Amino acid sequence: MKILVTGGAGFIGSNFISNWFTKKNEKVINLDLLTYAGNLSNLDQHSNNQEYVFFKGDINDKVLVSNILKQHEPRALINFAAESHVDRSIDNPQNFVKTNILGTFNLLESSLNFFNCLNPEKKEEFRFLHISTDEVFGSLNSKEKPFKEESKYAPNSPYSASKASSDHLVRSFYKTYKLPAIITYCTNNYGPYQLAEKFIPLIINNAIKLKEITIYGDGENIRDWIYVKDNCNALMQILEKGKIGQTYCIGSKNEKTNNE
Repeated sequence: MKILVTGGAGFIGSNFISNWFTKKNEKVINLDLLTYAGNLSNLDQHSNNQEYVFFKGDINDKVLVSNILKQHEPRALINFAAESHVDRSIDNPQNFVKTNILGTFNLLESSLNFFNCLNPEKKEEFRFLHISTDEVFGSLNSKEKPFKEESKYAPNSPYSASKASSDHLVRSFYKTYKLPAIITYCTNNYGPYQLAEKFIPLIINNAIKLKEITIYGDGENIRDWIYVKDNCNALMQILEKGKIGQTYCIGSKNEKTNNE
């Protein structure tokens, strides 16, 4: 039994792989382009693990993705691969369109071709788990209730818009072609291996270096924070027990203002 993880050298992806190996005796194939967000040292502890295979490559590379699927025949594809920084999406939205929209489309198309060639038993087992974000729903004020699966899409940045677009593609492949897909929306993650440019590690590093701690606006933006390994545990549960075609919000009811 095997799973294919895209973007597995990134923050959440690498934590997911490490968490997987603590709970499962099952092979993991990791496909990652190793951009600024990917770091193989996150997975150094698995470098000699015969149940771990790494491919450096782009999710837009149709030949590569198709060959990996054909060669390894994973029972699931878990798509973490994404450009994910709001500020970067404002400066260079094209990269977000290429990776988050076109890259997801290529994964879907390649997975569908692979899925259609499986025998009935393996078709029943296969899952396409797409990792999205609650930012596709927009933002909340202090008087509004938390997002839920039925919340309306209202993306406010090129990043969240590109993720929303990828979600719609995933849904369409389930509805049109019956590809067994599931989408998850998670709140803000924190924990090991997070990029230094992200909010919590940025604040910590600036404090350590006695540098100015910059907070956007008045700092009263409310965000829900979840420890990354709790998110990974939720994703494993959804992969094994989630309903095909369903969407799942993942949160911790740990809402804090940025100032807090």
